[in-house]
Amino acid sequence: MNVLVINCGSSSLKFQLINSDSEEVLAKGLCERIGIDGSLTYQPAGGEKVKSGKAMPTHTEAIQFVIEALTDPQTGVVKSLDEIGAVGHRVVHGGEKFASSVVITEEVKKAVEECNDLAPLHNPANLIGVNACEKLMPNTPMVAVFDTAFHQTMPEKAYMYGLPYAYYEKYKVRRYGFHGTSHSFVSRRTAELADVPYNATKTIVCHLGNGASVCAVKDGESVDTSMGLTPLEGLVMGTRSGDIDPAILEFIAKKEGLDIAGLMKMLNKESGVYGLSDGVSSDFRDLGTAAEEGKKPAQTALDVFAYRVAKYVGSYVAAMNGVDNIAFTAGIGENDGAMRASICGYLQFLGIQIDEKANATRGEEIMISTPDSKVKVFVVPTNEELAIARETVALL
Repeated sequence: MNVLVINCGSSSLKFQLINSDSEEVLAKGLCERIGIDGSLTYQPAGGEKVKSGKAMPTHTEAIQFVIEALTDPQTGVVKSLDEIGAVGHRVVHGGEKFASSVVITEEVKKAVEECNDLAPLHNPANLIGVNACEKLMPNTPMVAVFDTAFHQTMPEKAYMYGLPYAYYEKYKVRRYGFHGTSHSFVSRRTAELADVPYNATKTIVCHLGNGASVCAVKDGESVDTSMGLTPLEGLVMGTRSGDIDPAILEFIAKKEGLDIAGLMKMLNKESGVYGLSDGVSSDFRDLGTAAEEGKKPAQTALDVFAYRVAKYVGSYVAAMNGVDNIAFTAGIGENDGAMRASICGYLQFLGIQIDEKANATRGEEIMISTPDSKVKVFVVPTNEELAIARETVALL
């Protein structure tokens, strides 16, 4: 079966067409600036990447252009829509309603819409993508795969906040966690690489990108994760602050004259390693260059990031009463050997030993710990699109 995987943002749409039998990516691309002037980047397997300007007033036109590109007589990879057996949609927030992927129905869409308050920038856009696909592909089954679903196995002690219980009862204020599709994919693959049963091992996954989170996976289930009600909690990230003393907000608001919107902009867009580096960059490659040039704030940002990741890993070792495997994934986790080494330097008390030569590898699936390391450490490139395709096929 060919599965079209859709990841819909407010003004963008990423897509991949995957053959579920061979798990080959037949084509992929990106629609950008939807609602403004619009552009489509399209690349068939083995072919050249082509970018073209196209008017996309809505996501419906964007989906239409994707379908036209996939079925184009010269550069397309399928002859007609009949060769697309299903569509898998990434949906960011499923709240407590969804603990697994589901076939999309009108009732499911209504339930997703009820979670809009929990992810106002993501869920409405995800639903727009669903509705656009349904309009153009009315006979093709659709599946919703939720970022939050994998973490619904967390125990109450892990997801409850120290707030009045009424806020949980009335508004479902609790930890939900994100990057669930990635954490699920990587933890499962890590068990395969370690040659142990997935339901009988303890793994900590470090998804380190511009958005970053750590997840404790015990016996195949998420038992804790660093992101919370929103993706703002947890690690210091590219531009997100991560954990802070909540009283800081009142202090800064009074000093700077900021309202709630101003504070949230500061926390989400102006903080993290970008803020710590005094505006050098949110890109770790730029930070590394700046640190080598002697710019202290850039080095501080890198040090804080590594320290925070190590602290979370250590806390999850305690939460699971041990750890067998640690996996690094996403842009930084897969490519930044220096950062991996820095993080693991804090974890030598676990008996971790890093193979320097293996750790110099970028973007490849590899064990970077030595054979005598008491905890195995891996680099496992994430593949959320493939995970969504697998979930879609499993349901249908």
